[in-house]
Amino acid sequence: MTIELKMLAWTLVLALVQILLFDVARTRQYGLKWNTGPRDEAMPPLSAHAERLSRAQANLFETLPLFAGFVLVAHVAGISTTMTVLGAQIYFWGRVAYVPLYAFGVRNLRSLVWLVSLAGLVMVAAAVLTAP
Repeated sequence: MTIELKMLAWTLVLALVQILLFDVARTRQYGLKWNTGPRDEAMPPLSAHAERLSRAQANLFETLPLFAGFVLVAHVAGISTTMTVLGAQIYFWGRVAYVPLYAFGVRNLRSLVWLVSLAGLVMVAAAVLTAP
């Protein structure tokens, strides 16, 4: 298995962790009875922390299909270069760092880390798109 595919697999694990983090925060606020019920009743707004976890999850889900697509195209095409490996690692670790920064409301650094992860994605994409 290539490093790029491993980074993709770990990013999918991160996606699952983010789903669970949000679910735990929401269930902590609304209760287990609400979570296991039909969820028909109107509920008060979520806490700021739970909302940030939800937005961090949605943010990952915006770029994850692109990352997965470029990694899979690179794999099928037999493209594994320093740029694809480093790009995949930068994307993954940037996404890992992004979660707590967003969850705890860290402003400017969170945006910088998002840009770093995006740079990793662009590195993989560029390697695929410029391959002979």
